[in-house]
Amino acid sequence: MKHRELIRHNVPDFGLLYRLVDVSIVALVLYLSLVLYTPEISNNYYIPGALGMIGFLLSAESCHLYRSWRTSTFREHATATLLPWVLTVFILMTAGYFSKTSNDFSRVVIGSWFVFTPCALIVWRFALLQLIRLLYRRGYCTQKAAIIGVTENGIALAEELNTRADSGIILEGFYDERDCYRIPDKLNAPICGSVLDALEKARQGELKHIYIAMPLHARGRITKFLENFSDTTANTYLIPDFFNYNLLYSRWGHVGGIQILSVFDTPFNGLTAWAKRIEDIILATLFLILCSPVLIAIAIGVKLSSPGPVLFKQDRYGLDGKKIKVWKFRSMSTTDNGEVIKQATKNDFRVTRFGAFLRRTSLDELPQFINVLQGTMSIVGPRPHAVAHNEEYRTIVERYMLRHKVKPGITGWAQINGYRGETDTISKMEKRVEYDLAYIQRWSLSMDLKIICMTTVRMFSDKMAY
Repeated sequence: MKHRELIRHNVPDFGLLYRLVDVSIVALVLYLSLVLYTPEISNNYYIPGALGMIGFLLSAESCHLYRSWRTSTFREHATATLLPWVLTVFILMTAGYFSKTSNDFSRVVIGSWFVFTPCALIVWRFALLQLIRLLYRRGYCTQKAAIIGVTENGIALAEELNTRADSGIILEGFYDERDCYRIPDKLNAPICGSVLDALEKARQGELKHIYIAMPLHARGRITKFLENFSDTTANTYLIPDFFNYNLLYSRWGHVGGIQILSVFDTPFNGLTAWAKRIEDIILATLFLILCSPVLIAIAIGVKLSSPGPVLFKQDRYGLDGKKIKVWKFRSMSTTDNGEVIKQATKNDFRVTRFGAFLRRTSLDELPQFINVLQGTMSIVGPRPHAVAHNEEYRTIVERYMLRHKVKPGITGWAQINGYRGETDTISKMEKRVEYDLAYIQRWSLSMDLKIICMTTVRMFSDKMAY
């Protein structure tokens, strides 16, 4: 027996309706764009229309757009709707370029089609969501749920279900077979009885969803509960305690026919890696062009302030822990790059007067935009440390090397949260690593832009840089 796709994405009850409405909207927006722009409809538009419908359906299927969004936010659903259309537009533009037929179509018509189709797709989903939420609030189509096991994951799940009241899933409470004194006092849902009580309610059809939130080591009890609930028609789910393993960035995958869950992974794979790289190239290029006079002025200032090279290159760890050369304007009278490197401290005698200004304002980091164009760094990411410091802290700070699952950055989530400059205590480095890993877990393009804006604001007011 093959195991491939034993675990699938949940699909909605009206998946066929979603698909039919989506392709109808793709065709309808193209038709309206034609009618409003020209009274005569050319047969030439049948081909891009058909390609658009087919391309969107295929892209939507590959992006799992038609899975169940019952417990997801509308923002998540809207983003997932936009992505397949972006892929479809890319396919159509590529096809038009290589077939040399792009000049056969009106740019106004095609442009309107490209812009208003995702708007229409998102609007109809929003309208449907509001209708569904209205039905839920009035008690229609709601389903009762129960959680088996008062565990950390069970309590977290209860909180999620309680905050997503518009999902139509009403949490009745916990069911646990342990004695009362072994159960925490403060819970976000009531204790409704034993597991046998939940089993009886499920048999009577009173419970539609059963969530088994037991620790992975309780395999025997999990098997027993699954056998019991297989005698009911309730939807039964396992909530494994993955969070006990401190997941960095996890996703489902498979090796051959065996499905796997990544524990320590990177968010930058496939399309996200391209999005991050394009962001870096565009912003780094714009910055270097606009700030070239500033770069030249700083270079002259470094040269006149003290003897030595203008640029300082130091070995640091980059993506996957590989050594890279990180560029900076020289701010010290020394250029340490050996096995023992002392961090800059307050009133450090090695820092030149002009270098102190550069370090205080972060202007010494500007040459790292060249690293960004080279591809060894990103604008946003965990700050790279000297190799000597890496080797020291990797044995002291838990999960330290996981910072290198992404490219190092000129600025990062830790820096804008106050963990910049000298890390003279282990606790400071632990907090920096904590923020770095949180960035990897929560990464998005909007988060990158937020960090860049906050860094710009704080450049001249950070007292931790010296």
